[in-house]
Amino acid sequence: MIDPVLLSVLRGRLEQVADEMDATLFKAAFNPIIAEAHDASHGFYNAKTGDTLVQGKFGLPVFVGAMAFAVRAVISYTAEHGLPEPGDVFLFNDPYDGGTHLNDFKLVQPVFNGDDIFCYMASVAHWHDVGGNVPGNYNPAATEIFQEGVLIPPVKLVRGGELQHDILNIVAANTRLPTSMHGDLNGQLAALRLGEERLNELISQYSAPVLLEVLVELRQRAAAQMQRHITKIPDGTYEAVDYLDNDGISAEKLIVKVSITVLGNTLSIDFTGTSAACSGPVNIARSTAEASIYVALKHIFTDVAANAGVLDPVTINIPADSLMDARSPRPVGGYTETILRVIDVIFVALSKAIPDMANGCAYGTINALSIAGHHTTEDGQQGSRWVMFSFFGGGHGGHPLGDGLSHGNAPISMATIPPVEILEARYPIRFTQWALRNGSGGPGKHRGGLGGLYEIEVMCDAKGFLFGERGKFAPPGVVNGEAGALNKFTFDGKKPDGTIETGQFSQTPEMVSKITGIELKKGQRVRLQTPGGGGYGKALERSATDVLTDVQNGFISTTAARESYGVVIGTNGKIDDSATSRLRSSRLQEAASHE
Repeated sequence: MIDPVLLSVLRGRLEQVADEMDATLFKAAFNPIIAEAHDASHGFYNAKTGDTLVQGKFGLPVFVGAMAFAVRAVISYTAEHGLPEPGDVFLFNDPYDGGTHLNDFKLVQPVFNGDDIFCYMASVAHWHDVGGNVPGNYNPAATEIFQEGVLIPPVKLVRGGELQHDILNIVAANTRLPTSMHGDLNGQLAALRLGEERLNELISQYSAPVLLEVLVELRQRAAAQMQRHITKIPDGTYEAVDYLDNDGISAEKLIVKVSITVLGNTLSIDFTGTSAACSGPVNIARSTAEASIYVALKHIFTDVAANAGVLDPVTINIPADSLMDARSPRPVGGYTETILRVIDVIFVALSKAIPDMANGCAYGTINALSIAGHHTTEDGQQGSRWVMFSFFGGGHGGHPLGDGLSHGNAPISMATIPPVEILEARYPIRFTQWALRNGSGGPGKHRGGLGGLYEIEVMCDAKGFLFGERGKFAPPGVVNGEAGALNKFTFDGKKPDGTIETGQFSQTPEMVSKITGIELKKGQRVRLQTPGGGGYGKALERSATDVLTDVQNGFISTTAARESYGVVIGTNGKIDDSATSRLRSSRLQEAASHE
């Protein structure tokens, strides 16, 4: 048994190395989705199995889970094509092997100790553009992977310390933004160099056998912690079902269904009943699905160390050829929307078993918005291409300790929403609104957080693309909490004479939350109203004082206070205690009669 103090120290040191790798890339990247939004991640992985050993705290957890599969893909590749050597770095973005989608380029590097591989390091980052039909690559009309961008299998980008420029040239030729690509790639390579240097320092100080013993112990402890948590859940089977609006091709809804069975210290998660793989790009690969399950469980069991031990007591069943088991060439560009639904159904199912540890569902869509065009040169000619890609925030679910976070980022990550100042400085756009969406949080004892309200005006002719969700099926609450508001996307239309109806936002997508190729003229605006989070607990149990505070802050209206919470606020702006007492009593009696 390793000394507990040393275990704690080395756990912190290893996590710090991964955190430094995150910081290095964030500082070096050209692409604001990495530099500002932190859409990237780093970690260390087992030399033989690829299992997660350590992850950074500031990148995307879903990447860390998926990268275990990416490392396994490299291990399999090298077993067939020759073992790696010191100084080798592998590059690829195959979503079926390494998870997620084509924008997420993985770099995998072995770290040697003498002649043996001590572990693998991996870096993943969302590159701005990788070809395909749609700038930024969120193509809601894609029916196969080839329409989403260039797919690179595992290749040696760096061979024995030497960069392979022919491979680099192929990748650069398949992006609309090669300068951004070069900057982001060099940032990832710098992060790997720093990680190798720091890890070698630790090996020199403590020895490889001691560090390996620590890594084994950390996994065993994570598995034991999970088992202890599971034993506190009542034995039984808990189910939940939710839906995706559509796949971007057909208007039919798609089902995500889970059945969670608890028996002693084991947990079984079964997605039988989930829709079959679809024509549009909301499919996810099995590796991505397992990574999203990992993230959902870590949200609930927050104290468990972030490594492969989290899933050791967990059995996962994903039906073959389902929405969660995409095979080539199924499109997967909108993977974010489906993994958010996977997390939601796990939250809802476990809320029936452990309500004191459950969260209401977050807003459930990243609302991937791309606006693209060409700069105009001084002589009025068409200049270089620009691509604004960004994701947008929404409300998180209410939870046992309080209200949900307003205008947060999706719960698949520690990423941040790119600042308005950065987006306006880099692209010919102007935000005419960036605000909280009042009234969007799901009612509950603890209210769901508020979504966002964004209006964007283009300063030159451009095209717009949106890949979103939750336009038909609102984020659910838990423990009798109510749903948040639906997602809503609108944009300025044109009058019969061709002029723009500025600020009218009269047009909506046929597919509700997905649209491709909107022709935007200079001065035209788009508006995005994102969902709030689901509530936690019965709305009638919310403190009347908290309801009044929400009204005073403009988060809800006096009408909503009365209808959703049973709180009557008089014309003097104060709570009418007697009217509130009568109304709440009547509502509670009515609810009891229906139970």
